[in-house]
Amino acid sequence: MSSAATIRLQIETALAHRIPSALTPRPRIVRRVAPTGIAALDELLEGGLPLGAISEMTGPECSGRSAAALSFVSGLTRVGSVCAWVDVSDSFDPESAAAAGVDLSRLLWVRCAVLAERAQRSAEYKFALPEKYCVAAPVKHGLHGGGCGGHPRNEVKGLANAVSGLLRSEVIAPRCVEPQPKVRAERETFAPPPQTSAPQANLRVRPSKPWKRIEQALQITDLLLQAGGFSAIVFDMAGIAAEYASRVPMATWFRYRAAAERTQASLLLLTQHPCAKSSGELLLRFQPGAACGDEATVFSGIEHCAEIERQRFASQTNVVPLRKPPQRVSAAHWRSQTTWTGTR
Repeated sequence: MSSAATIRLQIETALAHRIPSALTPRPRIVRRVAPTGIAALDELLEGGLPLGAISEMTGPECSGRSAAALSFVSGLTRVGSVCAWVDVSDSFDPESAAAAGVDLSRLLWVRCAVLAERAQRSAEYKFALPEKYCVAAPVKHGLHGGGCGGHPRNEVKGLANAVSGLLRSEVIAPRCVEPQPKVRAERETFAPPPQTSAPQANLRVRPSKPWKRIEQALQITDLLLQAGGFSAIVFDMAGIAAEYASRVPMATWFRYRAAAERTQASLLLLTQHPCAKSSGELLLRFQPGAACGDEATVFSGIEHCAEIERQRFASQTNVVPLRKPPQRVSAAHWRSQTTWTGTR
């Protein structure tokens, strides 16, 4: 007796001219994807990162998260799309982005550290009043001790002399007074405190509290998602500790998920540990990179490894195989090569 696979092949062969793949429907892809530009990673993700959803890239430093995000943004900007990079940890390097192929004219770079520093300085200038306004007024001991004037007993002193002066018969002729030039009082201005540091030090940004920068980044990302027009928004919290990044409420990620699905924008989250939880559609965990051993004395590149830890919607099919399907590969390996080693 023929096996089920043979019978299935015979039926499909007989109906091939009318119904191609009659018993093998094409896989249904729930969301559209965009390639990342890394062949091994695109093969693992079956095309690339999903559009209109939240994708997380987690891992330690030097694991390839930013390189993968730059490669993804580079592919979108080359086709004319507009992207945004919300830099919470102030670690974005425009020169590295341009070297990766990103069109900087189509990339909106939001530096939350600089915005938080400007807000802090404006708050300091607002309350930097002169010293004379900071001195408390002297206490007036008056009626009931409330500073409402002198005692009523003192109000009658000198009243008799004043009344006799008003009742005098002689009239004093008024004396002409030369007109005096009116002096206009200058308006007092409040100048900011002088800078004590060197001019070169003004280019540096003083570190502010991480949670202040995270709050500002969340507000900016919310505005970008609601406005629309961005194909990808990278929320970079790679340099923020997990104790601060985990304080973001789950309702915020759920609202971002709904806004990304409405505008069909891909929200890419770069963190050290997962934050979006169930609101994220894809979770990629990057392993620490290993230096390539091609050269003994020259650093030639880094070997990266990324593993799919969670993927909500993948390619689905209604056909139930009779045999156990082979295990799917859940990790991708690739190598990033330095520019001074040349093409190999």
